[in-house]
Amino acid sequence: MTSVQLTQNEKFKTQSSLFTHAAGSKTSKYMIYCASQNPMEEANFTTVTEFIILGFSEFPELQIPLFFLFLLIYLLCLMGNLTIIVVVCLDSHLHTPMYFFLSNLPFLDISSTSVTLPKLLDIFLRKNHNISLSGCFTQMYFFLSLSTVEFFILSVMAYDRYVAVCQPLSYHLVMNQKVCILMSKVTWILGFLLPAFYLIFIPHLSFCHSNEINHFFCDISALLKISCSNNSTVQCVIYILAAIIGFPSFTSTLTSYVYIISNILRIRSTEGRRKAFSTCSSHLTVVILFYLTLMALYLRPPSMQSMDINKVIIFLHNSLIPMFNPLIYSLRNKDVKHAVRKLFYQKLCI
Repeated sequence: MTSVQLTQNEKFKTQSSLFTHAAGSKTSKYMIYCASQNPMEEANFTTVTEFIILGFSEFPELQIPLFFLFLLIYLLCLMGNLTIIVVVCLDSHLHTPMYFFLSNLPFLDISSTSVTLPKLLDIFLRKNHNISLSGCFTQMYFFLSLSTVEFFILSVMAYDRYVAVCQPLSYHLVMNQKVCILMSKVTWILGFLLPAFYLIFIPHLSFCHSNEINHFFCDISALLKISCSNNSTVQCVIYILAAIIGFPSFTSTLTSYVYIISNILRIRSTEGRRKAFSTCSSHLTVVILFYLTLMALYLRPPSMQSMDINKVIIFLHNSLIPMFNPLIYSLRNKDVKHAVRKLFYQKLCI
C-alpha cells in the first residue's frame, strides 16, 4: 500500500464519529457516519434506536413548576372538552348537524393534547427524555393525522354554516343525517390516510450528527433539522400534502364565510343580522385562532425561523387553544350555555 493510500485511510478514519448521550441510566447511540472521500461510495452508519426530546430543558430550574402548569392545562383541556361532548350527547336539542360536527372538535382537542402532553409531563417529572424510534414516529403520525382531520372538520363545519345561513329552507334536506355521517367518515379516513405517506420516507432518514430533538414532541420539522440525509423527497411530499390538505380546506372555509358574511350584511334588521351571525360566531372564532397560529408558524420570514419560537407557537396551537375552545363553544353559543347549565343543575339536584 502506498503512503498516499495510508494518508487517505487515516483521513477517512478521522472523519468517522460516534456520539453518545447519557439520559438517566441509559446511553443513547447516535449514528456513526463515515464520510467517504469518494462520492460514489455509500456512507456506512448504524441505526438510531431512540431519540432525546429536549422539551423545555433551557429552563432547568423551572421543570417542576412547568410540570404543574402543563398538568393543569391538560386537566382543564380534558374536563372542558369532555363536558362539551357529554352535553351534546345528552341534550336532545343539540342533536343537529351543527352540534354533530361541533362534538368532533372537542374529541380532536382531547386526542391531540393526549398525543403530546403526557410525554412532556414525563420529561418534566422523571427527566425521561428518551423516546424509541417507533414511539417517535407513532407520535408524529398521530399528531399530523389529528391536525389533518381538524383542517377537514373546520371546512365541513364552514359549509354547514353556509347552508344554514344562505340556504335555510333546504338546510335539513342538504345536511341530513346520512350526509353528515358520510362527511364525518370521509374526514376521519382521509385525515389518517394522507399523513401515512410521511411514514414511507421518514423512517429511512439517517441522523448522523445528533439524535436530540429540540422540541417537546416528535415534530417532523425538528426531525428534518437533525437529519443528514437528502431531504428533498420528504420536503416535496410535505409541500404536496400541504397543497392537498391545507389549500382546499382554507379556500373552502374562506369562500363559505365570504358568502355567509355577504348574506348577513344583506339582512335589513339589526336583530336578524345578530341572530344569523351568532349561529357561526363560535366556529369562526375557532377557525381564526387555528389559522392564525399556523400562519405564525409557517409564514414567518426566514430571519425569524427558530425551533424555540416554533415550540411556543405549537404549544399555543396544541395546548392553550384546545383548553380555551370549550369556553368559546359555551360562551358564544346560547344553546350550549343553556345545555351546560341544565346538565349541572340536574347533577346538583341529584
